[in-house]
Amino acid sequence: MADTIARQRAQIGPQDDGRRMSLEEFRDMPGEPGYRYELGRGVVQVAPIPNLSHGLIIQAIDEQIYAWRGTHPGVVSYYAGGEGAKVELPVLVSERHPDRSIYATPAPPDEQPWDRWTPSITIEVVSPRPDAAQRDYVEKREEYLALGVLEYWIVDPQERGMLALTRHGDRWREHKLAADGKWTTPLLPGFTLDLAHVFSVLDRPAAS
Repeated sequence: MADTIARQRAQIGPQDDGRRMSLEEFRDMPGEPGYRYELGRGVVQVAPIPNLSHGLIIQAIDEQIYAWRGTHPGVVSYYAGGEGAKVELPVLVSERHPDRSIYATPAPPDEQPWDRWTPSITIEVVSPRPDAAQRDYVEKREEYLALGVLEYWIVDPQERGMLALTRHGDRWREHKLAADGKWTTPLLPGFTLDLAHVFSVLDRPAAS
């Protein structure tokens, strides 16, 4: 019986939402498939796999960034989604998996560099879940600032807009963009994020 219980607890699942855990425990524990897991301020946060609209928004952002990278090689060292990168904040006891992370600096010589490699830009797409706005607009805003991220883009399909946060010392400066807005940044020379294209995917039949 003890061995069975130990095997059952060898991974986390939806039943662990709200469970307190150390960063070391969370880092080494696999998750039950079909869910996304983060550790926020020492508490396990479980969410279902995002819906199709969320994925279409991410895809529309990817299309623009990949097209730009094709004509600007070498500016971005690494571009990854939530399964391909993470950020760790030991003091805040948090482990986050941004929807997209853009790294401008080369990776440290380590296959697990996440506690020593900070993305220049993090991107989160707000899901319609009741707790998503609190996490993206409040918790992660504080955490990405503490981490040293230079820009944080919050793309909100429900509001059809984007909040771009740019670092100024130890605080964020806010830039609010409407659904037809365009965002440029010196971190990605020559790149423009066209929000009209991003949000247009929500009007396609496939997004319904």
